[in-house]
Amino acid sequence: MAQAPGGEVLVYEAPDGAAWVDVRLERDTVWLRQEQMSQLFGRERSVITKHVRNVFREGELDVEAVCAKFAHTAADGKTYQVDHFNLDVIISVGYRVNSAQGTRFRQWATRTLREHLVRGYTLNRERFEHNARELEAALALVRKAATGEALSTDQGCGLVEVIARYTQTFLLLQRYDEGLLVEPKGIVGGLLPPVPEARAAIVRLKRDLLARGEATELFGRAPPPPPPEPAEGLAALVLLVAESASTDKEGMIRLVINMLAEPVT
Repeated sequence: MAQAPGGEVLVYEAPDGAAWVDVRLERDTVWLRQEQMSQLFGRERSVITKHVRNVFREGELDVEAVCAKFAHTAADGKTYQVDHFNLDVIISVGYRVNSAQGTRFRQWATRTLREHLVRGYTLNRERFEHNARELEAALALVRKAATGEALSTDQGCGLVEVIARYTQTFLLLQRYDEGLLVEPKGIVGGLLPPVPEARAAIVRLKRDLLARGEATELFGRAPPPPPPEPAEGLAALVLLVAESASTDKEGMIRLVINMLAEPVT
């Protein structure tokens, strides 16, 4: 059984007023204590306890998956970690006690969970669109600054490089948050030759091209190692912030903070 933090608490009241319980909404399901199930189904707590035990003893449900401990303040004013059972257990017990109240509660819980999931999707979608608008505004400022005379060629290249990296990271994190991040597809191709064979083939090709005057000594040379990370990108960002309008300052600050933040591990 897992020990979980507190979640949202809803109130369920039967249409006829026969039952009234506080329902915990957590991990996309609802949770009740045995005492609450007793109130819900109008049965003695000992009856509920017996049915819950039978659910697990008969292997109908896995206790590790459907039971969690949540903090509960008892009548003595002290807080205890108490077993709560999710909707699967509640439905199973409701069938065993043959309670019409259980059917009404299941309908209410299903409707409530569906609304919760839709609301969560809507909030995530709004957050994604808000962040996307901020990114688009930042890129518009970059394009404006990149065309200005105050930026040198090196600074402009550095600025574009930094923004490109930030954009890719932003999109990847957003797709991860939204559950849309998928494994990239590979490119179907042939088998690559071993490195010695590839180098020998390049040497032969270079020799033939030189003999025909169609290449120079630069052909076929391995690229030099990349230089150390230049500071032009950071300098360009500083200049970008300085040149941006006062109404754009907050967006610029958020942009720089995100770029300078420690990588998420």
